[in-house]
Amino acid sequence: MAQDTVWQKSSFSGGGDASDCVEVAAREDAVLLRESDEPGTMITTTATGLDALIRHLRTTQA
Repeated sequence: MAQDTVWQKSSFSGGGDASDCVEVAAREDAVLLRESDEPGTMITTTATGLDALIRHLRTTQA
């Protein structure tokens, strides 16, 4: 049986129903990322890949 994808907004995104939010959804074999204003366009990665992206962004922001 297929599960519905449950999206969660980033805590760094605008509040309320703002359309400028990054959203993430976890599946058994992948992590999905999208912008709330373009919900049909998604990036698929692994948990390891997402972790590497976040680590890289944190080091470039410092």
